Amino acid sequence: MKEFFLMLFPGILAFTGFAQTKNIPELIKGAPSIEGKTEYLNSPFVEAGDRLYVVGHQDGSFPELGWHIPGEMGGVWNHPIKLFDGFETEIIVGKDTIILNRADAFINYPIASQHKFKLEKQNLSVDRWQFVSDKSQSLAIQLVLINHSGDQQELQLIFKAFSDLRPTWLGEKTDMVDGPDKAAFNANTGYWVIKDSISPWSANYRAEKEADFNKIIPSEYKGMGTGTLLGYNLSIPPNQKEVITFYLAGSYNSVSESIENFRNIEKNLEKEIIVKKEKYQKLASKSKLTIEDKELQQTFEWLKYNSAWLVQEVPEIGTGITAGIPDYPWWFGVDSEYALKGYMAVGQKEAVYKTIKLLDSVSMAVNGNGKIIHEMSTNGAVFNKGNINETPQFASLIWEVYKWNGNREFLKEYFPTIKKGLKWLLEENDKNNNLFPDGFGMMEIHGLDSEMIDVAVYTQRAFEDAARIAAELDQKEIYKKYTEIASQLKNKINSEFWSAEFGSYADFIGTDEQAIRLIEDAIVRADTLNKPWSVKELKDKKKYILNNPSREERPFVLHHNWVVNTPMEMKIADPEKAKIALKTAEKFTNPFGVFVTGIDRDEQVSKDEASFKGSKSFSYTGAVMTLPTGVQVIAENNYGNPDKALDYLQRMSRSFSYAFPGSMYEVSPDYGMITQAWNIYSFAIPVVQQFFGVQPMTSEKLVTIKPQMPAEWNPASLENVEMGDNEISVYHTGSSVKVTKTNPDWKIKLIMPKASYHEPESNIQLQEDGESFIFSTSANEMEIRKKLSN
Repeated sequence: MKEFFLMLFPGILAFTGFAQTKNIPELIKGAPSIEGKTEYLNSPFVEAGDRLYVVGHQDGSFPELGWHIPGEMGGVWNHPIKLFDGFETEIIVGKDTIILNRADAFINYPIASQHKFKLEKQNLSVDRWQFVSDKSQSLAIQLVLINHSGDQQELQLIFKAFSDLRPTWLGEKTDMVDGPDKAAFNANTGYWVIKDSISPWSANYRAEKEADFNKIIPSEYKGMGTGTLLGYNLSIPPNQKEVITFYLAGSYNSVSESIENFRNIEKNLEKEIIVKKEKYQKLASKSKLTIEDKELQQTFEWLKYNSAWLVQEVPEIGTGITAGIPDYPWWFGVDSEYALKGYMAVGQKEAVYKTIKLLDSVSMAVNGNGKIIHEMSTNGAVFNKGNINETPQFASLIWEVYKWNGNREFLKEYFPTIKKGLKWLLEENDKNNNLFPDGFGMMEIHGLDSEMIDVAVYTQRAFEDAARIAAELDQKEIYKKYTEIASQLKNKINSEFWSAEFGSYADFIGTDEQAIRLIEDAIVRADTLNKPWSVKELKDKKKYILNNPSREERPFVLHHNWVVNTPMEMKIADPEKAKIALKTAEKFTNPFGVFVTGIDRDEQVSKDEASFKGSKSFSYTGAVMTLPTGVQVIAENNYGNPDKALDYLQRMSRSFSYAFPGSMYEVSPDYGMITQAWNIYSFAIPVVQQFFGVQPMTSEKLVTIKPQMPAEWNPASLENVEMGDNEISVYHTGSSVKVTKTNPDWKIKLIMPKASYHEPESNIQLQEDGESFIFSTSANEMEIRKKLSN
């Protein structure tokens, strides 16, 4: 064995000693935590760092889960490779062998996670803690064994690790070749080192305590991994505890880098926990919401943590937010374009800048024409070079970020991509030159690729936002051109996509032939889901089309997809049409939110709060999702309905901690991705920009605040909203509004209902402006109080 070790892993025999125990529970004391539900212990959790994450089940097991790489999306991932399928602990007391894979409780923290095992027969309890490094490709697993008896306990502890050094999705496109794993142990170091026999990928681990025995064992999983173990003979005094910490690390480059990662976590665990704890405390303090509804307040706080969990760094390629865990742990165009607006509103700007840089650089390398990619694996392989909506949404993202950072160089860097993209959008995707691009948008339904409502809406908004960018950069001709296109599109969407019969904007504009084909597919879907109302509506629609044919393309309300609400999300719907459409949208909801595809709902608005029942193969059929619901929240706010917006927000919040404590599933309440990036869009935009009305224009050192509070939010505060070199806080009650800022050079424009407030006793100037009062000041604080009744 030693000769084999020397042959495979030269130069790593220097003994570094065993590290002292760092007690994870003590180090994270005071951090927020949420305990999971017993009925969901047999469901996934994630513990994440910027380089590495762990996905297993809350009961402590590591089943083969996921569908993108079937059965391989769990375990320990160090993108673009996997390190381990999982790990397992056995406790042997006398003749009893207990495998710790049926936890009695799971507790989640922003920076760690805990599984609690009660071994009542043996008078023992075991806590298993996971902490993942943000600095290196490594993690720590800490076992705390407590002897609850009055006698000395003699027992054996066996820690097993099952490697699976394999490439991520699309590895074959980047010449990532998987071979059998080979493991070697060296007593001089106490390391297990596992290496792929073909590629340079490696993993290693040991404990802080010298093992009494070690062994190579068969893997319990599919694939070409191997199993290894470390064993310990323990003697625990009465009512005392034993703590053992295991350090695991890996590398997709070399064994030496894997060893370096291991040494970093072993040496710096205590420091890393403290730094990560401080990092998450800072995340919580940014855009800090305080309301009487503590469940919704907690949801908003933890969604900021969720957002940080999804940052993935692969230095050779870039850093960016990933879409969701466990099956979409790579980079997307459209997911980022929604999510990053929310990230900016909660102060997570570094993730925003890095993700935009990654998307832009890869899109230009792959497409070269301003088209933004849809999906890229962490190995650099681009799966989908872009749907149509991603390109216009990129333009709007850049403008939104600029409002928060005021950096003209940022605009100059990305405006060339925007101009190329908008040119490509209309010149290559608008065959009939009516300004409506043809192609797939957000709805990935086969055949639904003509003139889509969401593509049209996001295109209109893109030209509007790109015109604003052109104005900021003094490009007058482009400003004029883009403004004219945006105006035309707004009018055309409100006239050509509107269906008075259905009280809704159309799903798409297309030919009769296309509509008939889609209707026939939809009938099969609705019949399979046992939705008789939908089958009848679809058959009636087919009959109408056949009896009233048209040679021209025309609008169709067919699926009642959520994207029909995007004209209200982007605030381009005529107010009267918006009022009708928002009312229509209420029909396609359940207690958790808005259906992805309206024809999937029950005949009556569902009152069922049961868990989502997905199909045998992964599918969003019948799903209620957070993004469609978030779009509806934003839409209601845009048309002056904050109470209705709050109702949708509360519906979404019902799925928070429903299955995975501290997180919100992609499909409400408990299906799909257990943590999803665009959830922050669905909460941060309504809370920060609409309820509290915070609208920065950092280039002018100006923030406009126009609160639009739901009646229930009294009092409510939002503190430390970061913009440029300033932070503002808003404190709202039924009788006053107080705004503070950290930079006295900034101006605050506070807009309140006319005749409701009077000028405070301070140096604030009061100006009457139409239906509002506008207050501006250079002081660090302002307060407006309601008029006293006579």
